Amino acid sequence: MMHEAQFALNRRQFFGEVGLRMGGVALSCLMGKSALASPVHPSLPQFPHTAGKAKSIIYLHMNGGPSQLDTWDYKPGLRKHFGQNLPNDIRKGQRLSTMTSGQAKFPVAPSKFTFNQYGQCGRWVSELLPHTAKVVDDIALIKTVRTNAINHDPACTFVMTGSEIAGRPSLGSWLSYGLGADTNNLPSFVALMPRYPSGSNGQALYSRLWGAGFLPGKHAGVVLRSAGDPVLYLDNPPGVTRDDRRAMLDTLEKLNANSFKLVGDPDIQTRIAQYEMSFRLQASVPELTDLSKESKATMDLYGPAAKNPGSFASSTLLARRLVERGVRAVQIMHRGWDSHGNLPAELGNQCRDTDQGCAALIQDLKQRGMLDDTLVVWGGEFGRTVYSQGALTKGKYGRDHHPRNFCMWMAGGGIKGGVVHGETDDFSYSPVQDPVHINDINATILHCLGIDHERFSIRDQGLDVRLTGVEEAHPVKAILA
Repeated sequence: MMHEAQFALNRRQFFGEVGLRMGGVALSCLMGKSALASPVHPSLPQFPHTAGKAKSIIYLHMNGGPSQLDTWDYKPGLRKHFGQNLPNDIRKGQRLSTMTSGQAKFPVAPSKFTFNQYGQCGRWVSELLPHTAKVVDDIALIKTVRTNAINHDPACTFVMTGSEIAGRPSLGSWLSYGLGADTNNLPSFVALMPRYPSGSNGQALYSRLWGAGFLPGKHAGVVLRSAGDPVLYLDNPPGVTRDDRRAMLDTLEKLNANSFKLVGDPDIQTRIAQYEMSFRLQASVPELTDLSKESKATMDLYGPAAKNPGSFASSTLLARRLVERGVRAVQIMHRGWDSHGNLPAELGNQCRDTDQGCAALIQDLKQRGMLDDTLVVWGGEFGRTVYSQGALTKGKYGRDHHPRNFCMWMAGGGIKGGVVHGETDDFSYSPVQDPVHINDINATILHCLGIDHERFSIRDQGLDVRLTGVEEAHPVKAILA
């Protein structure tokens, strides 16, 4: 699998390989229609299944596993247990990662951060999230999300593809395949990977997290780079005009169309589509990434960091601009949340980097009338343990991986704001009310976009494959508007 750093390709590779990752267009030359006039991202017949309230999704993935105890799951009673060994009746022999399985003791580490109530809903929110605290009446908090994996790579793969094993399509690719998009000049699915604070532990990201798996390559997410040109090779080489490029692509299109008639290979159709989208991106991406026409009020809303390309704040603003232009799915992958040692300092840096951008995104969408049909999802791949990994003091502690329960929130299209779903035990170690599996989360996302997850399957190697797997899963009805 390809790490994000491997996107430095030469020009030939761009048209041969990167092109296969770009959003597709209808094969108009095969249908006798002008490529520029035909819809480029058609939906499947009879999709959506229902009138979903959301038309697009912005997924804010906090890669590394944010600590629920220090952000959303307020447990003031833990203070009296400071430094005490986690009771066996709480652990119940549950598995540990290799990083703490050798510890002789598991000292309870209460959060050092202050929590206060916000909004009409009275939501308890950590001091680390002062901006998001202002929009709690617009979000639904799920406190009891659980997952299968205890290590980062399989856990991220599971959250994003519905399987711990690589090779399945990502969520955005499923949506691109089923629903298409309402744009002719941008991909249906875009992935953004903003910078993250130095000193944080950033896990590697792999293309499978935004890949198309066994779906046609045109449904993979197009990565807009956080530094330099958003997409490589947008500019034509010296001496090559846009008209020259258009003529070259028209000729290639005819040759590939003839080849398709002879052999019927669907990859040829994908290649035609990607060449065309590459050409369109040359015009659409510069306009997309030019923030100079955004109002001062908008820029102030997102904060000073929004002026810096590749920051999380600029990525959230860019996400709004993408869905505003008809992109179906935007995935922001923010790294650095893997805090095993000095969690208070590292988590503080991560929250300062993302808090204002998350809140601004909701406010911006709302004031533009876009929040009602845009679903916003926030969360990581798992949570963090109540016990400290390594030495414990009142000001410094670490936390290990914890798949048993963690927090996610949703806002916008199809979601009821100001609600909390589920409850955990006094140690935020296990759900005691309304557990929610990752498959339930994905079923909820699909439902908001008008898709019945049980009816959305694709035959691969003789099996009917679903994003939500074969086990029973249900949308979380309590948070649906």
